[in-house]
Order: sequence, then C-alpha cells, then structure tokens
Amino acid sequence: MLWNTLLLALRSIRRNLMRSFLTILGIVIGVAAVITMVTLGNGATQAIADQVASLGSNLLIVRPGQRLGPGSDTAGAPNFRLADAEAIAEQISAVQAVAPTVSRGVTVVYGARNWSTPITGSTNAWFQTGKWTLASGRPFNEAEERGGKAVCVIGETVRRELFGEQSPVGQNLRVKNFSCEVIGLLVSKGQSAFGSDQDDVVVMPLRTVQRRLTGTQDITGLRISVREGASIDQAKKQVVLLLRERRGITPNEDDNFSVLDTRQITETLSGTTRVMTTLLGAVAAVSLLVGGIGIMNIMLVSVTERTREIGIRLAIGALEREVLLQFLIEAVVLSSLGGLVGILLATGASIGLAQLMKVPYIFNLGINLLAFLFSAAIGVIFGFFPARRAARLDPIEALRHE
Repeated sequence: MLWNTLLLALRSIRRNLMRSFLTILGIVIGVAAVITMVTLGNGATQAIADQVASLGSNLLIVRPGQRLGPGSDTAGAPNFRLADAEAIAEQISAVQAVAPTVSRGVTVVYGARNWSTPITGSTNAWFQTGKWTLASGRPFNEAEERGGKAVCVIGETVRRELFGEQSPVGQNLRVKNFSCEVIGLLVSKGQSAFGSDQDDVVVMPLRTVQRRLTGTQDITGLRISVREGASIDQAKKQVVLLLRERRGITPNEDDNFSVLDTRQITETLSGTTRVMTTLLGAVAAVSLLVGGIGIMNIMLVSVTERTREIGIRLAIGALEREVLLQFLIEAVVLSSLGGLVGILLATGASIGLAQLMKVPYIFNLGINLLAFLFSAAIGVIFGFFPARRAARLDPIEALRHE
C-alpha cells in the first residue's frame, strides 16, 4: 500500500513538473541557506582557531596596564625590565621560554625602495614562543644578542616589498641612520586573527633596538611559552604573583599589567562567530517556513483539481486514512526532494564560498541530516491540512464536481 501510494505521489509530481519545481523552491532555498551559513560559520571558527594557534601554542602575552588592545591603559603603567623576563625564566619551572619584546614603527630602505614596518626587538626566544621557522638564513647568535649588532630577520611581506624575487639574506637595509644586515627570512604565516599581517615584520636583537631606536631599557611586552603538559592556568598564576612582587604591588592594589593566554582569545573570537552563525542560520530557516506555506497552498489547489478523482476512490472503497496518506506522502515527497536539492546546492555553494573567503570547508553531517529531516517535517506539518480535507470529502459531492 505504501509503495503504491509513493508511486502515485511521484506520478502526480511528474505530471505537473514545473509547478512541483516552483513549489519546492522555497524549501530548496531554505535548506541551502541554513546549511551554507552553518558550514561557513564552522569554517570561520576553525580559521580563527588556526590563526590564534599560529601566534604560539601555550602562549601567555604580558603587557603593562590592566587592558589589552584598543583603549588599553598602558600610559600610566610602568614598563618591564629585562630582569623581569630573566626572573620568570629562572623561577617558574613550567615556563619553557620567555621573549622580552619592544616595538617601534619605522621606514626601512633598500636601494630605491622603502617600506613602513614595525621593528621588533627581542631575543631568539621570540622565534620559539611564536612558533616561527626560518625559510632561509639563521637566527641571532649569542655575540649579536649581547653586543646589540645591527642584524635582522625579516618577514615575507618585507622581502616582497623591498627585494622582489631576489634573496634578501646577506643584503643590507637602512633603518633610520644605520645599516642593518639581513641574516634570515621567516616562513610566511599570513594574516592573524586580528586582521594584521604577521609577515610584515623586521626582528632585531633586543639591545640593538633599545640602543639605536628607543633609547631606553624599557620592555613593552613579554611572550611566555609554557611547557607541554604543564598547566597554563597554574603558570599564569605564578607569573602574576612574581610580577606583583617585582613591581611592588601591595595586596590591596590592582595589577598594573595584563596576562592573557591564547585560549582566551580563541574562546572570545570563536564565541562571537558562533553567535553570528546561529543568528544567520535562524534567519535563513524562516525561508523553510515560507516554503512550507507554498507546499500547503499547492496541495490545496491539487485537492480542488482532483476532487472527482478522490470521489471515485472513496466510492469504490478507499478508506479515508488511505486518501489522507496519499496526499500526505505527496507533500512529504515534495518537501524531501526540496531538501535533497537544497543539500546538493549548499554543498557546492559552501565549497565555492569557503575558497573565496579563504576558510576551510568542514562538512557537517549533523546539520545536513537536521536540515533534511526538518524539510520532511515541513511536508508533514503543512501537508496534513490539505490531506485531511481531501480525506473528508463526501464521495457523492466529489463525483458531482466538474
């Protein structure tokens, strides 16, 4: 009985192919929109996690002031000293490496080309904490770090803007009033989670930047890498306690520095992305309801057109529940076909848009099944009223219908 009813439903759909296609269009668009929005949202979340991970694993970022980012209050907070970084490395066993950093934006010149870029002064620990690897050349040696030699390691963006396709290693850049030898080139990392270009960087020994650019012994930031297997939360507490002691902060005073781990950045940005994904998915789901109304409308028209056929079926012994089942299955088949077409359309759209947005395509079986089942449920819900109306027709009145 079910198989025959299904064949009848398919035959009816095939008989009015164009009308059936227009009927399921709302379902197709709704399913495709929901799946595409959720898939791209998941891809964006993963991209953010990968970009934050590129900053360094198990990383703590320490800055003067109580807030990081825009609106930070670093102006009234004292900077760090090199001794602070040395104390953290020596006294906290969970710490693998500490990179003191100081930055200054300058214009670097090579030949007839110039480029404005941030100069970062640090030690070789900077490469370790940030998971940087060298594409060519070498890092600083001990003599260069201690003596504050005019050497530097540059990022891919600086190489492209100043050197074009030639190798920069062994060449000399002019930074303000001194010449700096390029000894290494960093492997490209691309854009960070904050939208900045991680490859637009020139790294020099800490003492070189302090002596030639800033003119002070201040350290504006610390990058701390925690050992694998160690508790990041415990290491963070120890860093806070040690810095409070070294900076003379009494128990009733607030910290005049901030310690942020990369997990917090990932959770904050990913949480924002998930909220936006849910909101966009909910808006897209409204079109599924519109598609359901379209199905109900067409099924009511179909019942009116086939009133005489229904009367004949009832007159020769068809039960009301069998007529109801026939029209209900027809509505479910319509909406399910719309769901399948929507899934295929969403897959193609998600792959294309993911490449365009430069985020990974992540197939989510759960959302695809949920969207399909929801489309089938739309058929049941919006197809029930027309099906019940068909089943309750009076056979005599139906046979009289022209």
